[in-house]
Amino acid sequence: MSTATTTSSSTTRSNRTMTLAQRRRAVLDRGGLLSSRRIAQKPANTTFFMIFFTVLTLVTFGLVMVMSSSSIVALNRGMSPWTMFFKQLMWASVGGLGMAFFFRFPYSLMRQFVFPVLIFAFGLMFLPFAPNIGVSTNGARAWVAIGPIGFQPSEFLKLALLVYCANLLGRRQKEVTDVNRTTRPVVVAWLASVFLCLIQRDLGGAIVMTCIVLAVMCMAGIPMRIVNAIAGSSVVAALFFTLITSSRRNRWTAFLNLDETKGSFGYQVWQSILSISNGGISGVGVGAGTGKWGYVPLAHSDFIFSTIAEEMGLIGVTVVIGGFLTLVLFGLRAALGAEERFGALLAGGVTMWFAIQAIINIGGVTGSMPVTGLTLPLISYGGSSLLVCMSAAGLLMNVARNMK
Repeated sequence: MSTATTTSSSTTRSNRTMTLAQRRRAVLDRGGLLSSRRIAQKPANTTFFMIFFTVLTLVTFGLVMVMSSSSIVALNRGMSPWTMFFKQLMWASVGGLGMAFFFRFPYSLMRQFVFPVLIFAFGLMFLPFAPNIGVSTNGARAWVAIGPIGFQPSEFLKLALLVYCANLLGRRQKEVTDVNRTTRPVVVAWLASVFLCLIQRDLGGAIVMTCIVLAVMCMAGIPMRIVNAIAGSSVVAALFFTLITSSRRNRWTAFLNLDETKGSFGYQVWQSILSISNGGISGVGVGAGTGKWGYVPLAHSDFIFSTIAEEMGLIGVTVVIGGFLTLVLFGLRAALGAEERFGALLAGGVTMWFAIQAIINIGGVTGSMPVTGLTLPLISYGGSSLLVCMSAAGLLMNVARNMK
């Protein structure tokens, strides 16, 4: 008893002699928070700098091309030719703040907010069906416009779903073969996300979310028979969703025979290919492209790659594709060197997200794949896409800086 009293009194005297900063650090250390905070204070390394400069290059490159390709669209809508560029610049600034926040915030502390954020993201998916604020575009009701601010809720759901899956599979890494503990919760979250995308008629978003979940499950060590079963059923479901209506079927299969469909469902892809062929090696020059003059619909957003190829030629195409390859290389390096399982799955998921969405977008623009309506990450016009992608890049840099 006397020993305990002596220890208590000595601790009290020690606390009295400590400064306010020292006492605060002691409280954080006892709560396990100080070690998490130290994670974000490691010196930057090569992987971090390569990811940072690549993201910065792609975003800057995208702003230039949005300025070039959106001016004609803005004029046709009765606006200033700078309107859409300044909107994109504003979203890039907000995205920069998001990237800085997720880079500095200790990602291990993020786990306590994972489930509430996922539920909030699910709630956002119902906003497009609300009167007066829901917006329909090209048959898809997937956008929200509140005053001057418009966004696509599925972009936020992509990030929320990724973080949820990475957290759950990271925590239960020793139970990857237990279907009830690992596979079932992930599948439930995935099915809910895909269902919400499909009722919005956003098949592209559903495809990307499926690929993200499958990639995280593979990296977590979920048995391949389960992953293959989910992938196979997803392909069947996507085909069914595509073939049930003639308009959707014709739009998705138009790329298979552009000579016959170039006057109807394949018009956009055909014009995109013509624009790409005009670019040559060095391009016709920024601002001098003709595809954006109404020949290539959505030349500033979904089909911005065709504008890049026409105005900057093979050089611009190399910069874009090389940038995404660099992100993949150093993103996977960050995942392999992560300090904990959660960080590894987070980095790997973000990397595969960017890679898969870029492949689908470029494949559709070049006529190699069906057109899905997906943007080119970090480059295409679209505020919510840019904000979420830059925030995800901040998470990737966070993991990269905290490598072993």
